Amino acid sequence: MARKKKPKIEFRYYRMPEETPFLALLGEKWVQNYGRDVDYLHFHNYLEIGYCYSGTGTLVLGEKDYRFSGEQFSIIPQNYLHTTNSDPDTLSRWEYLFIDVDAILDQFYQGGGIKRKGNISYRINCQACFRSAGESPEMAGMIRNIMDVIRGKREYYLEEAKAGITKLLFNIARERNVDNLPDSLTGRGTAPVIQALDYISLHYTEQIDIEELAAHCHISQSHFRRIFSAYTGMCPVDYINLVRVQAACDYLKRTDDYISDISNKCGFTTFSTFSRNFKRILGVSPNEWRKRPENYEQQLLKFRIHSEKGW
Repeated sequence: MARKKKPKIEFRYYRMPEETPFLALLGEKWVQNYGRDVDYLHFHNYLEIGYCYSGTGTLVLGEKDYRFSGEQFSIIPQNYLHTTNSDPDTLSRWEYLFIDVDAILDQFYQGGGIKRKGNISYRINCQACFRSAGESPEMAGMIRNIMDVIRGKREYYLEEAKAGITKLLFNIARERNVDNLPDSLTGRGTAPVIQALDYISLHYTEQIDIEELAAHCHISQSHFRRIFSAYTGMCPVDYINLVRVQAACDYLKRTDDYISDISNKCGFTTFSTFSRNFKRILGVSPNEWRKRPENYEQQLLKFRIHSEKGW
């Protein structure tokens, strides 16, 4: 009997511009035949909002397939498995926004309200959706307007786009009834992995015990390790350290904090553990990297077995 091939997913990550908590992918580059024989799903480190203007094909969200044909939009949480495939020999026009939800919400809850911020963030990221503009004309209009503002690049366009994105996020949160959510679109096989990725994203600054992480996903530790490695191409500890090193790189680039303080902020128990993992992943010490951060993404790609820089 032929051995069943393990499913593969990719982590396609993005880095936000320093001046904004969002990234827009607009223009002719995104008129293309999506998929190109890619038969696996991927996930991102930020919320993805996509708008389809034209073309035909299939949007896969977890284990559900949706046909797209233009004037439709998708809202896909971070760490959510998905992919887009155009019909053969056709072109599809999509445009995308990637949004750092927590950074947007921080402007309202810096002085407190952590619980309320957490509730809103959960509502926004609790499920994926795919709709036609006719079903949700107000939300579709907001998405198109944000993209048009960014495309126009008029004076204060970044501030205007940020305001529009903030309004959109609160609208997404408002319409979701978290007490009556439909079954997860991720499917039984991938749901524990997605739960784990979400948990790590929120708690990487804390000590994460793999046994507790498996219990959080309601499966045994041995089964958890097996499926996590099968889907991500690395063991849970390596993934946790990768997330921590990513966070450290952001601190190194954006602040003048002592490297030892950054190590603690990112969840490493000792500075030696931080330095060892940093050099293993990026090939240089934190201090060396701080002096030349421009090769960050490419170095990460060499380490991750099933990873790509965002397309």
